[in-house]
Amino acid sequence: MPASSKRRVLIVVQNLPVPFDRRVWLEATSLTEAGYDVTVICPKMKGFNASYERLEGVDIHRYPMPLDPSTKVGFAAEIALGFLRTLGKSIRVALFGRGFDVIHACNPPETYWALAYLWRPFGKRYIFDHHDLSPELYEVKFDDAASVVHRALLWFERMSYRAASVAISTNESYKAVAVARGGMDPDRVFVVRSGPDTDRFDRYPPDPSIKNDKAHLVVFLGEIGTQDGVDGLIRIARIVREDLGRDDVHWLVIGGGEHQPAMIEYAEELGMSDVFTFTGDVRDDERLCRLLSSADIGIDPVPKNDWSDRSTANKIVEYMYFGLPVVSYDLKEARQSAGTAGSYAEADSEPDFARKIADLLDDPDRRSSMGQEAIDRLESSLSWQHSVPNLLAAYDTAFDDVGDRSAGR
Repeated sequence: MPASSKRRVLIVVQNLPVPFDRRVWLEATSLTEAGYDVTVICPKMKGFNASYERLEGVDIHRYPMPLDPSTKVGFAAEIALGFLRTLGKSIRVALFGRGFDVIHACNPPETYWALAYLWRPFGKRYIFDHHDLSPELYEVKFDDAASVVHRALLWFERMSYRAASVAISTNESYKAVAVARGGMDPDRVFVVRSGPDTDRFDRYPPDPSIKNDKAHLVVFLGEIGTQDGVDGLIRIARIVREDLGRDDVHWLVIGGGEHQPAMIEYAEELGMSDVFTFTGDVRDDERLCRLLSSADIGIDPVPKNDWSDRSTANKIVEYMYFGLPVVSYDLKEARQSAGTAGSYAEADSEPDFARKIADLLDDPDRRSSMGQEAIDRLESSLSWQHSVPNLLAAYDTAFDDVGDRSAGR
């Protein structure tokens, strides 16, 4: 594509930096490979602290985010500060950087619809990329479904859809939200599922040392927040050891997050720290692949609620790449991802979850069969390569829009 005719994109993400945010990074690099000029604005965190760098053809502008989002006040202050700093960076990109024709905003938070209206007089289009159900997540984190904040989050979500000419959803459940709560035309909502890029991941022979002298390794992968069920995982591990009499399992928790220190302390409190390894964030792809290649089972212990039931857990699809059978609670989107490669415990029953793990550990043939089903399912429909055509179709629709926000509604 000649330089003069390149489509220019500004991706905005506040939750995590790139390239640490794997989904956003895959979107950015896939667009670059398709001939787009891509710029990303994101926070400094997770060891990615350069204010500006170009990686794999993507311009990255980062800003500091020194606030604590674990309280309601910190949560609101972080949203406001992130918006203001993103606005300033967007002006810089427009005047001194590559410029942009489309703003692609990834939630949470859902405040960037205001950015869309500020840039609309200059002919900029807006894509809302719905990564998370913020009202439901807020309810889970703060046990607060009737507050002003919860109602405000629902309003921000509606405004995000109202500003968007095109929406991207991570699964069909989120597409239903876009249509029902957001008022979007279904033809302008594109499902772009998260999945590993099979060109970037590799499988390795198992490394016995990672199992810490145990016969089996059970792995959890992901950010550790109050909502992610890692406290339940530690109790499940205790049931496996004490109630089911198994001392042949090591438990590997890969990931950082605001709740990680508390979970390390909780494992010590329950007398389980000797069978747990908490790696913290793993930014090296090879190390991550070697850890996952050595596991026997991948688990998602998030409790069942309105947020988790409708949300796709990236960790499940990443486990599947490595041929790991998956154990989770019986969640709609977990089943949609893993299918028969998963074993599903009764909702929020930690004893049943523990039994599901023990049953799989005792049945290597079943683990092998489920692992092969996981790989086949991933390669046939769930890897990132299968999502790229929908991503590009969403962009074709956005660039075809002549500026009438109501077109197609």
